Amino acid sequence: MSDLFPSNAKRKDATYDAHDIEVLEGLEPVRRRPGMYIGGTDEAALHHLVAEVLDNSMDEAVAGYASFIEVELKPDNTVTVRDNGRGIPVDHHPKYPGKSALEVILTTLHSGGKFSNKVYETSGGLHGVGISVVNALSEELTVEVARDKQLYVQHYSRGAPQDKLKNTGAVNRRGTSITFRPDTDIFGTKIHFKPSLLFRMARSKAYLFRGVEIRWRCDALLIKGEDQTPTEAVLHFPGGLSDYLASSLEGRETLTKEMFSGITDLPDGQGKVEWAVAWPVDGEGACSSYCNTVPTPQGGTHESGMRSALLRGLRAYGELCGNRRAAAITGDEAFGDAKVLLSLFIKNPQFQGQTKDKLATAEALRLVDQTVKDHLDHWLVADAAGSKALLDHLVFKAEERVRASQAKDLARKSATRKLRLPGKLADCSQSAAKDTEIFLVEGDSAGGSAKQARKRETQAILPLRGKILNVASATVDKLRANQELQDLTQALGCGIGSEFKLDKLRYDRVIIMTDADVDGAHIASLLMTFFYREMPGLIAGGRVYLAQPPLYRISQGNTTRYARDDAHKEELLKSVFSGRGKIDISRFKGLGEMMPAQLRETTMNPATRSLLRVVIKSKGEDNPDEIRETETLVESLMGRKAELRFQFIQENARFVRDVDV
Repeated sequence: MSDLFPSNAKRKDATYDAHDIEVLEGLEPVRRRPGMYIGGTDEAALHHLVAEVLDNSMDEAVAGYASFIEVELKPDNTVTVRDNGRGIPVDHHPKYPGKSALEVILTTLHSGGKFSNKVYETSGGLHGVGISVVNALSEELTVEVARDKQLYVQHYSRGAPQDKLKNTGAVNRRGTSITFRPDTDIFGTKIHFKPSLLFRMARSKAYLFRGVEIRWRCDALLIKGEDQTPTEAVLHFPGGLSDYLASSLEGRETLTKEMFSGITDLPDGQGKVEWAVAWPVDGEGACSSYCNTVPTPQGGTHESGMRSALLRGLRAYGELCGNRRAAAITGDEAFGDAKVLLSLFIKNPQFQGQTKDKLATAEALRLVDQTVKDHLDHWLVADAAGSKALLDHLVFKAEERVRASQAKDLARKSATRKLRLPGKLADCSQSAAKDTEIFLVEGDSAGGSAKQARKRETQAILPLRGKILNVASATVDKLRANQELQDLTQALGCGIGSEFKLDKLRYDRVIIMTDADVDGAHIASLLMTFFYREMPGLIAGGRVYLAQPPLYRISQGNTTRYARDDAHKEELLKSVFSGRGKIDISRFKGLGEMMPAQLRETTMNPATRSLLRVVIKSKGEDNPDEIRETETLVESLMGRKAELRFQFIQENARFVRDVDV
């Protein structure tokens, strides 16, 4: 047993008894460990001091006792927050004889009027440590309270009162004014308040409570460089969060004409919730949430409730419209791609930590979910066209996410074991991708001829069974189950969606080789749609080509020529075959009917063949109008909406001269 205890002399002689136990009283714990109360001593923690003071004034405004708040930043790193609320009580506290309630609040942790609902129904400051922490960490702090037309003043330094509370005389105003300068012993001399951060804080508070006016002032000497912060501003936003969202979107295009916004009371008088939601076309969403005007950057239960409301509402609307694919939408699309502003006011909220970064009140999830969901149902039904466009976009994003996940899973499996190539692929004998090409042909018959006609070292053949799936109109489940597309993806080896990597492509060129008829053109269109939607980098990299197999064989004596189409046939008859003698014209029904030597000469031999490179038409590099035009054309011709194809046919039928039926 003696081996369990240390035996060196220092440990044996060290003393550890009751005299070593410290008891920190008053505000000393705050100065010893400021990180426990404001999250650290960096720039964010410094500005959190202002948030604590401002939250107290906002509580007065939300309770209906203050109509304006003043925030002023001075050159000596001093901040003043003043309101016209009721003012902190200055009478003697019954538990602390000889001390005013004001002094108790400023010098005692866990003191204040927010532990019950008697004074504030909802409030941001709940732990009773906010203003006392600011006092403890301030080199100087002055508090002025105007109550009953009398002005009371008291000064503090590093948490300790420097004088008694004084009545300085009559005033014709009311409210509380806190002026403080952070202690350089705690924060150092290099960190200062930033006008831009404080202004944004003040502006966000004004947006969060549409009934308050915040008056901002900042010394001009503090505005430096490209900082556009105004020296004076009156911040008042009657539209609340909808005004906030409109300004933050800054003209960005959204999927719906009107944002989804509202403000309503919670059931049984438990508080109220306000929200504003928009879905930007660029998909760059974010959520800013608040509880009792306190920002919750780490989210919490109220954000979870909003996420659930949006997801349930959109899925239910999809079911109502008969769009079964809406069931594929997850919270990542409904909530993650949206620009969301959420403000909740509830009694006795529970936060994680003194800095209140995350709401932990379990009931908030249910309250927000049910309340917002009801309003979302009405909003979606009111704008059928906009809601349908939103739903289609989110469904597309959901299916894109599933495809990316599948591609990632395929890449992960490929990294741990050798990729199994499709059994019907006749691969190149050359292992390097340089100067190699893969021919995508329709059917085993054409595949057989192509395999005999190819150059084995550099040409691979992948026969496809009939017409592949139209990826522009297929569901994610169908894409996942389609063996032809899986074989094609495995053969190319470059992945799809977000997992696509051009440098992983196993061939230099991908050549679509289909029959020179309507069916062949349709198959080629389906393949180009697949590449455009799932592997756009393949087209952008100039790797996709269309082979030009002949439709006719024309012979006269020892002269033989091949014609691509009817026009080319007539041209050859007039130019090459104009002499005497019988002319034989045969029409190929498909590539499978061509002899391997003919197929090699006309379509596969690089020296004699003709290829068309597939490109996306553009007037300029990354021209947004051209990109949008291409996307519209693909969606019209290959998408799910038959009415768009019918419209295209009506508009372009007059240009058709010869129809191959």
